[in-house]
Formats: sequence, structure tokens, C-alpha cells
Amino acid sequence: MEPTRMVDVSGKPPTAREAVAKGLVVMKPATLSLLKEGKLPKGEALAVAQVAGIMAAKQTSHLIPMCHLLMLDEVKVEFEFVTEGVEITATVKCTGKTGVEMEALTAVAVTALTIYDMCKAVERGMRIERIRLSRKSGGKSGTIVLE
Repeated sequence: MEPTRMVDVSGKPPTAREAVAKGLVVMKPATLSLLKEGKLPKGEALAVAQVAGIMAAKQTSHLIPMCHLLMLDEVKVEFEFVTEGVEITATVKCTGKTGVEMEALTAVAVTALTIYDMCKAVERGMRIERIRLSRKSGGKSGTIVLE
């Protein structure tokens, strides 16, 4: 078995990197209505979740052991209301030697967990689903669109 190690990126040139990840929080229509209106017992869930997602992206290397610490140029967390709940999209950009996929995925996961936390007093049966990388660009592999 090979030893666990962080990948050596010292020989790679810095390039513009971007990753987009998505996820879904499934909830009942009544809960979604309260979320949209900002009338949940804990307050304005989407603003709190947005900040949590941005903070999480910035802390990814502290949470995922072999991730490199990256200086992020932009983290954007956006929401779309869909029939089954709220879809989260996180976009992360940097100029660096390694990609920002993990940062985008972490942003989505923590955003979804925060929405769950903010809504759980109203509904305990919510589900967090379909967290996935949607697109990445930069580096040797160029642009990859997964959906």
C-alpha cells in the first residue's frame, strides 16, 4: 500500500481555475414557502446558508485532509426554487496550481446542511440530494462539463 500523501503541484504553472457544484434540499411545499418568505423560526435561512457556504469553501483544506490551501478569488452561492425544494449552485474561482472542485462541493454541502438546520424546526423529513460537480475549467484537463 502506498503512503498517503498530498499531491506535489510545485511543477505546475498557475492557471485560472473555476468549478461549479450543485445540490438539492428536498422539502415539503409548506416549508419551501416559509423559506422563500423568510418566516422560519430561526430567521432568514438563505442569507445564513449563503455565508456558511462561502466560509466553508474558504476552509476546505482544513476539512479535507489532502486538499491544498488555495487563495480563492471568488466564491458565489446561489439558490433556485424548484418544485421539490431549493437547488444550490456554488461557483468557485482562483488562479492556482490545482483545481477548486473540492471547494465548490464543500460550499454546496455546507450550504445544504445550513438550510437543513435552519428549517428543521418546521420539517425533520428534508433530504439533501444530488451533490455533484457540474463543471470545471482550467489546468491541463481544460473545461469539463458534467451536466
